[in-house]
Amino acid sequence: MEYNPKKKKIVLQKELSNLDKLVLKFIKILEKYMDYVIVSGYVSILLGRTRATEDVDIFIKKVPEKQFLNLYQELKKEGFWCINTENGKEMFNYLQEGLAIRFAKKGKIVPNFEIKFPKRKIDEETFKDLIVVKIHNKVLKISSLERQIAFKNFYLKSDKDLEDATHIEEIFKDKLNYRKINKLKEILERE
Repeated sequence: MEYNPKKKKIVLQKELSNLDKLVLKFIKILEKYMDYVIVSGYVSILLGRTRATEDVDIFIKKVPEKQFLNLYQELKKEGFWCINTENGKEMFNYLQEGLAIRFAKKGKIVPNFEIKFPKRKIDEETFKDLIVVKIHNKVLKISSLERQIAFKNFYLKSDKDLEDATHIEEIFKDKLNYRKINKLKEILERE
């Protein structure tokens, strides 16, 4: 694994798991219609932590309804279904109301992709504070490592989240910006 903090780029050379392959397939469709950033648990899994997950959390940029409905049509065509509802307009309304919607492969519930519009300013800033991960000549966008650590340690705080944060810190300790982590911690503590 190579990480260049200045270029905000990680290059991974690992065998793709079934989950990685599914994420790459979903993102290939998603990125045709909107910008995205993968956040939370899958990031630590992608970076080598061994644990299971039921979902992949993704922030998507706000887009017009028609653009979202085009995404939904392609996801359906490619064998995904929405767990929340099969009505595209309802899905879009959920997103507009600040709720997440979940997509999975047809006939399955897990793993699923939880997509949502950012609700708060700190969520929106994730799009400016991301890292590009190159894996098998494909690209995934993930939230910065510092943001991952701060959210997991000071906002989410479950045992699993704390372990995810520790994993990322152990792997990247010499390359992390701890001042940035502390600044994010202050913002999260005010919310």
